[in-house]
Amino acid sequence: MKKTANQDLIRLEPEAFKTAKKTKLRIVLDDLRSLNNIGSIFRTSDAFLVEKIYLCGITAQPPHRDIQKTALGSTETVDWEYHAHTLSLIKTLQEEGVIVLGIEQAEGAIWLQEFQPNPQLTYAIVFGNEVKGVAQEVIDQCDGVIEIPQFGSKHSLNVAVSAGVVIWELFNKLKS
Repeated sequence: MKKTANQDLIRLEPEAFKTAKKTKLRIVLDDLRSLNNIGSIFRTSDAFLVEKIYLCGITAQPPHRDIQKTALGSTETVDWEYHAHTLSLIKTLQEEGVIVLGIEQAEGAIWLQEFQPNPQLTYAIVFGNEVKGVAQEVIDQCDGVIEIPQFGSKHSLNVAVSAGVVIWELFNKLKS
């Protein structure tokens, strides 16, 4: 087996990405601290044709050198907006008919592999702060909560890793 050379990979040019049919998936970042995590989530969102990223609260905004280091230009392809208050954004999204789901360990959460999205609907997935997770007031406003099952000795994943797992799983379910 031979690795595929970069020039042989099929990639969308930025202009083509902007007009490509997107996955009915939006990402909400609730007070993320790490610029590298933000950049990584942009890059994953580009890979799976996410509609938009919402940067909320203390979450830094492009352009920033440390975001760009991991985003590798995806801040130029993936649509994004800044909102000072996550809660007001969620209410607005819900008024638009978007289903908002927090990614958190919570009572009544559904495990990721058991969640079956409706491909006719648009979903916004909320990822929280690296230390505190998704704020409780945000969880209270969400339409539901999805939990990533974990079976080892640790009780959390890095937020960028969590985003990669969830985006990949939902991309597969929404595109099938």
